Amino acid sequence: MSDDAPARCDVVIVGGGPVGLLLAVLLAQRGFEPVVLERRTGIATRPKAVGVHAPGWRALESAGVAERLEPSSVAIVGGAVECDGRVLGRMRFPGDAAVRSVPQHLVEAALEARLAELRPGALRRGVEAVGVEAVGIESSSGAHSARAGVRVRLLDGAELAAEYAVLADGVRSRLRAELGIAWRLRRGSARYAMADVTGPEASGVAAGSAAEARLCFERDGVVEALPIPGGLRWVTHLGRSGGRRPDRSVSSVSAAPSASDWPDAAAFASLVADRVGARLPSDIEPSGFVARQRLAARFAVGRLALAGDAAHEISPIGGQGMSLGFRDAEELAEAVAGALTAASPSGGPAGAGASAPFAAYARRRRRAASRAIRRAAFNMAMGGPARGIRLALRNLAVRLLALPPARAALARVFTMRGL
Repeated sequence: MSDDAPARCDVVIVGGGPVGLLLAVLLAQRGFEPVVLERRTGIATRPKAVGVHAPGWRALESAGVAERLEPSSVAIVGGAVECDGRVLGRMRFPGDAAVRSVPQHLVEAALEARLAELRPGALRRGVEAVGVEAVGIESSSGAHSARAGVRVRLLDGAELAAEYAVLADGVRSRLRAELGIAWRLRRGSARYAMADVTGPEASGVAAGSAAEARLCFERDGVVEALPIPGGLRWVTHLGRSGGRRPDRSVSSVSAAPSASDWPDAAAFASLVADRVGARLPSDIEPSGFVARQRLAARFAVGRLALAGDAAHEISPIGGQGMSLGFRDAEELAEAVAGALTAASPSGGPAGAGASAPFAAYARRRRRAASRAIRRAAFNMAMGGPARGIRLALRNLAVRLLALPPARAALARVFTMRGL
């Protein structure tokens, strides 16, 4: 390699959100050298994901950050499903299956701090990757004419070389599109608005405590009251009411629609009051989102793998997205570590001869994402507007699912067992 060749590391991770940071931490703990490229200069603090299911929490334990986050979290240990003020059913999660409610920005901050302890300087903020390509020629027998790897092009013209690359840069991943990986729309779509209410009026619980969620399956759509540290997150389905239809260019939950597309504070409070009778303070700041579901056609191409929202867009209803990404990171860390430690005795490149090092990862995680998408589609359908016979059938279904024979299986679904 020439003197002006780009600097080389073990893995380049494009995207410094929670999934990319977790992957970097897990690799750094194994003694490898990850580099994380993140175009944002800081952590966004606007309300985003809050739920970390048990599989995701165990991943954070493996990364050494769960203990740091626990005092700032609320353990959701169950919930009640209601309609017209009557409880249709209750569910309790086993002690090891609680859903941890903790703001995403705190998760990112904890992971960033942990990575800085393990590999100072591994996270490079304000750096945007604009291209990625394979380098070297590798045969099925392991013979190569140049050192196999990947090369990432940066916006400033610089390049970074690595053995492997991971795209964890979100639902709008430009590099995924550049690689020609199809981004396929799947079943399940709905419009929602949400607002966090904290303080004395919130009727919430203190950080470090346990609480139950409240799901109100009403005629005009679901209203959820989800415990967050010191308050509640209210989420409403914008079914037949709730503002005008958003522009079709709003393509995902992470979109930033115009304020006029969604209910303002008064309209949001009115929706909640009309459906469930709760009175919200006047100073809330609601936001709206379109929950859509997409799945990448491939989760890996040669020495490059996709993880998190770059691989799958899951409706946030049910709170599966971040935890699903954490499971991606766990499994991908194992796959990357295995490939990196498979260096040939003759000193060849790490993983030489592994033409598809992430094939098994891609198969398993794509299946898991498909299951999560089906579950999320079911959750959205159950929470949609319903009247007449459909409402009666839905309420009956909830009552039946809350009975002991089905309750344990339903708890497994809600707590993301098997994903």
